[in-house]
Amino acid sequence: MFFILGLRVLLHCCSPEGKLDPQTPAPRSQPEVCPSWMGQMWNVSPLLFSFLLFSCFRSHYCCTYLFCVLLPPEVTLALLDAANDKDADVQEQVRKSMLTLGKQQPDRVLSMCQDYLLKHPKLLVSHRVVILQTIELVADYRTEDISSPRIKSIISLASDEMTRTKEVIPDWQQAASNILVAVGNKHINDVMEEILNKFQPGVLPHFFVVQTLANLSDSNVYGMVPFLNAILGTMLPMLSMAKQDNMKWVFSSALRHFSDSILEYLANLDKAPDPTVRKDTFSAEIYAAYEILFNNWLQSRESKLRLTVAEAIGSMCHLMAGEKLEEQLPKLIPVFLSLYKKTTEHYIISKSLCQVLDASVNMGSRILETQLDNLLLALHQQASAPIDYSNPPTVKNHNEVLRCFSLLANSFPDKLVMFVLQKLENSNERSRAGSLAVLRHLINSTTSTMESKKLLILASIRQPMADHSNKVKKRVVQVISAMAHHGYLELEGGELLVRFIVQHCALPDTYQREDRPTDPEEVTNEALRSMCDSTLHLLTTTVGRLADVLWPKLLHYLTPPQYSNATTPLCKSLIVLGNKKKQNQEPSFTIDFTKEVNLPSPQTLMIRLLVNAAFPFGSRGHGVPSLSLLQILSTNIHPNTDILWEKEIPPLISVLEESTPQTLIKNLWDEKLLKFLSKTLATIDNDKWVCRLAAEATQYLSTYNNALEEKSFLYRCIGVTLQQCFNKEVVKKQLQEVLLSARHNDAVEREGVAMGVGLCANSHLEGTLAKLDEFGKSDAFKKSPSIFNLLKERNEVEVEKVKSTLILCYGQVALNAPQDKILNRIDQDILRCISKHFNTKVLGIKVETKDLTMKLSLIQSVGLIAKAISECVKKQGYVFSRKQELINLMMDFIKAEPADSLRSPVRHLVMTTCANLIHLEPALSENESFDLLKVCVNSVFSLPPDTHTPEKTKEDDVLDPKKRKLLYSDTMAALQELLKSVLAKDSTPDGLQNVFKHIESWLSSGKEHERERAISVTAHILWFYLDNLTVKNMVSFHNLGALLGRISPRCSDPNPAVGTAAIDCVFTLLYIQLRYEGFALDYKDEYVESLLLLKDKLENPDHSVLYTTCSDLTKVMSKRLPQQQLTTLVFMLFEGLIDSQTNCCRSSSVILNTMLKSRGAGLQELVPEMLEVLHVRLQNVTDEQVRVAVGQTVLILASQHLQTVINTLVNQPLPYDNWIGEMWMALGSDPIVANQIIEMVMEKLTIMAPYVDKKENMLRGGTTKVATNIPLAMTCGLKELLLNGQSQDPAMGLFPQLFSCLIIRVGASVGVSAPRDNNNKHTTIHVAGVAADALRILLARAQLDEVIKRMDEDNAWDAMREPNAHVSGITLLARAVAKHAGPRLPAMVECLCPSLNNIYECQRITVTAFFSELLNHHVVTELMLIDVLMNNMMERISDPSCTVRMLAVRGLGNIASGSPEKVNKYAKELLAAMSSGMEERDDPGKLITLEAMSGLSKVLFYLDKKNVHLLVVYIFMKIKPFLESDNDEIRCASIHLMGNLSKFGSGEQVFKDQIHNVLVSLLLHLVDPNPHVVKACKYAMRVCAPVVGSEQITTMFQTHLHDDKSLHYGEFINDLTKYLIQDFPSMLNFYHISVIQFFKSNWPGVRAGAAMFIGFLLGNLPEEHFSHLNMGTVTKGLVMLLQDPDPVVRRKAAEAMGRFH
Repeated sequence: MFFILGLRVLLHCCSPEGKLDPQTPAPRSQPEVCPSWMGQMWNVSPLLFSFLLFSCFRSHYCCTYLFCVLLPPEVTLALLDAANDKDADVQEQVRKSMLTLGKQQPDRVLSMCQDYLLKHPKLLVSHRVVILQTIELVADYRTEDISSPRIKSIISLASDEMTRTKEVIPDWQQAASNILVAVGNKHINDVMEEILNKFQPGVLPHFFVVQTLANLSDSNVYGMVPFLNAILGTMLPMLSMAKQDNMKWVFSSALRHFSDSILEYLANLDKAPDPTVRKDTFSAEIYAAYEILFNNWLQSRESKLRLTVAEAIGSMCHLMAGEKLEEQLPKLIPVFLSLYKKTTEHYIISKSLCQVLDASVNMGSRILETQLDNLLLALHQQASAPIDYSNPPTVKNHNEVLRCFSLLANSFPDKLVMFVLQKLENSNERSRAGSLAVLRHLINSTTSTMESKKLLILASIRQPMADHSNKVKKRVVQVISAMAHHGYLELEGGELLVRFIVQHCALPDTYQREDRPTDPEEVTNEALRSMCDSTLHLLTTTVGRLADVLWPKLLHYLTPPQYSNATTPLCKSLIVLGNKKKQNQEPSFTIDFTKEVNLPSPQTLMIRLLVNAAFPFGSRGHGVPSLSLLQILSTNIHPNTDILWEKEIPPLISVLEESTPQTLIKNLWDEKLLKFLSKTLATIDNDKWVCRLAAEATQYLSTYNNALEEKSFLYRCIGVTLQQCFNKEVVKKQLQEVLLSARHNDAVEREGVAMGVGLCANSHLEGTLAKLDEFGKSDAFKKSPSIFNLLKERNEVEVEKVKSTLILCYGQVALNAPQDKILNRIDQDILRCISKHFNTKVLGIKVETKDLTMKLSLIQSVGLIAKAISECVKKQGYVFSRKQELINLMMDFIKAEPADSLRSPVRHLVMTTCANLIHLEPALSENESFDLLKVCVNSVFSLPPDTHTPEKTKEDDVLDPKKRKLLYSDTMAALQELLKSVLAKDSTPDGLQNVFKHIESWLSSGKEHERERAISVTAHILWFYLDNLTVKNMVSFHNLGALLGRISPRCSDPNPAVGTAAIDCVFTLLYIQLRYEGFALDYKDEYVESLLLLKDKLENPDHSVLYTTCSDLTKVMSKRLPQQQLTTLVFMLFEGLIDSQTNCCRSSSVILNTMLKSRGAGLQELVPEMLEVLHVRLQNVTDEQVRVAVGQTVLILASQHLQTVINTLVNQPLPYDNWIGEMWMALGSDPIVANQIIEMVMEKLTIMAPYVDKKENMLRGGTTKVATNIPLAMTCGLKELLLNGQSQDPAMGLFPQLFSCLIIRVGASVGVSAPRDNNNKHTTIHVAGVAADALRILLARAQLDEVIKRMDEDNAWDAMREPNAHVSGITLLARAVAKHAGPRLPAMVECLCPSLNNIYECQRITVTAFFSELLNHHVVTELMLIDVLMNNMMERISDPSCTVRMLAVRGLGNIASGSPEKVNKYAKELLAAMSSGMEERDDPGKLITLEAMSGLSKVLFYLDKKNVHLLVVYIFMKIKPFLESDNDEIRCASIHLMGNLSKFGSGEQVFKDQIHNVLVSLLLHLVDPNPHVVKACKYAMRVCAPVVGSEQITTMFQTHLHDDKSLHYGEFINDLTKYLIQDFPSMLNFYHISVIQFFKSNWPGVRAGAAMFIGFLLGNLPEEHFSHLNMGTVTKGLVMLLQDPDPVVRRKAAEAMGRFH
């Protein structure tokens, strides 16, 4: 019966054609709700009912009913089954889908979840938890939309789940509890009704029943508080029944939550539903609960329980009656304090204790005072605990403890302050730091309470200020900052706090020991110093009343050396204070130094700030602040300075602001400051003031004993001051003080003393010399006796140092003294005294000292004297009689220096001194000059490089690398100055040669650093020679050839610095020659000037660049070299061929060859000798470039014997050695010879077999291709010949023939082995590689650089020579030639065509590949080659070689790219060839098929519709099977081709149907794993869009499916399904069936995409269209995907199921 009924319904919905008609409406007689007969059938037979529904699935009504009633349960069940998926992302998506369904149909989803849990009582806990969480989310989101019966059933379910087992299973029961809490926010009465049923008097409730009540009181305060009185009443008896710790914990937690809720309710009574509720309503019950918690549970051994109980008691105290709390305090507080010792989690205890104290203080407790001592001790211990800022509970605990102190301070201020101050006396670091933290908090938080205790606190803070711990000091600084803001610093004793801050602004950097463990709490000096800097700045800028406290008292800290590191912050603060007072014209700005006895004097302040400015980047950059402060203090220093400093100081500050430690020139800066000082003293114009400045500056010297550079500058300041001092007694006294107080052991201080004394001598020469003489005779030089002379050695050393100082002083006096007075004093006063101090008398005989310090002082002093004399003799004549004596002494000093190291500045100072002495009269003799130069040059050049570290000796310390490098630099500079001084005395060629002969031998040294020194010095003296050259008579520069022969090969020295200097030398030599030839000083020779452009080229490692550079150099030399000096130059260059440096050998050979080509005609008589030498060098020189250069010379001389040379070379064994290769390459130098050789090679390669087949093994058979000897040798020779750049013309002339020959040779050589040579079994020649190399060189010679560039970029040469990539390489070659060598193609094609019929398959493949690619370029049409190439390709379609046929099909397809206008001309042939290609059976790799589809795809763009119209469907059917091919390339090509077919099917219903047939496939392949397939799909869908028949879909495809745009697939499919439903409702059945087929796709991405497609289709489908879908199949498929091995697929399936709403 039911079957017949179903059949009737089915027939009713059928169309007349016998097909199901989706448009047939449901019968009108059917009601809009489920008819009773369906329910009856379900009751009778579910199986039969299901069959009936399946029979009627096309019926709109039945399908809608099926979807709405049956499918969501199935979907929901599937999601519920998957809720425990092993992948977390899938779980999350299942939860989201369930929530999505629940938002739409909350009742239904909640019902399914509820039923699922009821039907699966043994479900895993984790699975149940996920479902319960889903119920919670749905219930919380749509509570108001859920029916009342459902709410009650959910409450019942959650209650049952929560209490099903007495055992506590937190995850499960917590999830159920959360449901009750979520529902309770809106349905508190229903929830409470259910929970209170399980919260019965006398029965211990379930753990989570109590927990739920607690959470409800938090989430719904106003709903729960009315129930709490009753709940507390029921709970109290239960407390005594709780025996387990977990129950005690939950009751305690609940009581805390209840108390907090009540307090919140009472605090917001204006919002409460019952404003009559009062605290005493709950007091009795709370106290009763308190007694149990305090008396019983708080003593538990379980730490977690104790903390919870304590937390609960803290909250409950506010609700207890006042008298009850007062009664409990004596017991409660001690117990709470004891808890600190029982647990490490102190925050909860402190928080609860604070609540107890708050409640006690609020009610005015009297008992609290009795507990105060214990409270303070315990709280202080907590305040002293370390704070871990990475651990928030420790920070919170500290804050709660401080809050406790604040509460107590309001009630017991005196006791509390006394307690804290007493604790400050404790020396324990943590205790003291904690006390300071409390004190700071009290000062800030209880201002009024602490007002009367300021003096007490101020006195007590001194003790922690003396603590050595930086942690304590940090706390002290924080306290001082707080005190400053509350008026403490103005009180007596406040200045001590300021001093403390300043002291710690001056802290030095922390020096950590490597083995010291890192303390996370450590406060470094840097951190503390920075904190004090900030504090001082804040006190200056934000606390206005402190201005008179800080100004001018901060000036006191500027001068003591212990505060030097605080100078910068001090100056900045003083600048702020001074500017403010000056602008406001406050009287206090003017400082009365007579009253402010603690302040330094104006003179001391000025000198201190000036020395600071001399070292502007020291002490954290105190230069600019010091100068700025000096300007502020101008009127306070001296009234006369104001205007001057206003003008002078700002420019000085600008210099510093624009400088860095590296860019500031220290000497110039010092001179500026000394000049500034001199101007200041002249402006002050007060001798008494200046004398006091000199006296105080001298007294201030001792403060710089640890800063010798600063002290040295101060000596110079004293010297300048004494210049301005007119009181001779004061000058004498201060000089005496300076000489007596100086620490003569230090070199820096000695030099500073000498400069100061020298500056003084500028105004007081007589007095200065007298004082020096007096001091030299004083007791300072008498050796003090000691027992057994134990101190003899020390005393002698000290005396030597004092003598050294005096010697330096005499030198500085000579330099600075007035020029009109000094010459008469040199011999009698200065040198006599110096000699007396330097030499010691032993038994009446003078003995020279060995002390290095005295030696250096003597050298420096003699140099200064020589410099002084040089300045004087410019105005008056003077003969220095002791000149030679002093030079000999200097030479002895140099000879005594160790030759293997540079340890002291003796060499540098000696040469500087000698350079100054040489200028003086009388002049040195030739021998004296020779000896001096020899000693100095050899002593410097022989030193090891500056990177060499000498061994440490007993006497000397090893210099650090920076100082050693500077010493080397100074020594070299001194040598250059010495040589220039000698050359200046004899500026002639002979004089130049006399200097150069000392350097010459060092130029070819094997040591790089020696050559560099020699050439550098040569360059300097040559330039000096040219710069000072004056030609009065026509003199010959007779040594030019010898100098050029020695220097020019050095241009290519491996050390770039040597090469650059050598170019400079040649440049200078040639200009010297021009000057001697009579050219003017300003004459610029274009050839010589061009040498400067060669410097950069010399640094290029490319040998060809080096060759060109040397040739250019030689050409310039040749232009300017006189003929008579040529022979000398040539034979000097012969010596250069065996130079120690290979590069110099090369440059010698290049210069030699170039010079012989241009100037060799005049050396005919020397040719035999030259050829003999060159022939020997050719065979013995090991360097390749030298062999090439010499070989070219030999081959040029032998060019008449061409045939013999060729025969000899061809018969040489392969591969050629270097010498043979060079010979071949040299043959290309002559274009005529090269042309003959090329023609000879092409002839041999054409007529001779490229290879022979030889058996690999007599036993196994098989053959291998072996190259024939002569063609191979010819190819190798041709390659070498073409390497010669001069072979370009012959190569260009024969280019088409040679190109054709070589490309065919490459094809014939691929896979061919080289012949074996019995004499050379280890052959390495690559047959195809040789031909490819020759072809590449040919392209270079033909100037096809772009072709080569493209080939190189694509690695085409390597591909061309290998069998598996040969075709690709030839294709790349053809592409490059077509693009960049078009005009050459006709001749090339003509030469290649005959080879298409060659018997060698490899040669046919090569030519076919080349022609195939040419068709890809329009240039063949422009050159009228299209017909020739097309005909050749059509002929190759039937070639026996599969590869040739594939290439021919490719070529035919390429016409669409190269010559689209010709496509219709060959339409018939093209379509036939492509069609046959797609049907090719002899195509194992489907390569021909792929080429056919790709080619046809390209051709279709340009074919007329009339030529394709009839074949569209045929082609479409041919390519459709390839859409799902496993081969990515075929899949991609077929989709492309289908897209290109679209224009031929426009307007055709048949084509439209075909597009709809594959639309789903295209959409799903948008997530294909292959990006090329995705791109093809986008293209195909864009071009097919107009054919689909929907304007919206067309717009969408053409807007979103761009190749360069990323696609959000989900959003795209979502929008697309809306349009499909709207525009093609009749196709929905086909679409969804097509999608379902992809549920079994091989690609996970496609399966996931299919799930998304079906999900969005269902999500967007209106109810009336459900008749078009087979929901059973859809559901089954999605359920299957929900079990897919790929988690992404499962996630998308779950997401799709979430759209079933």
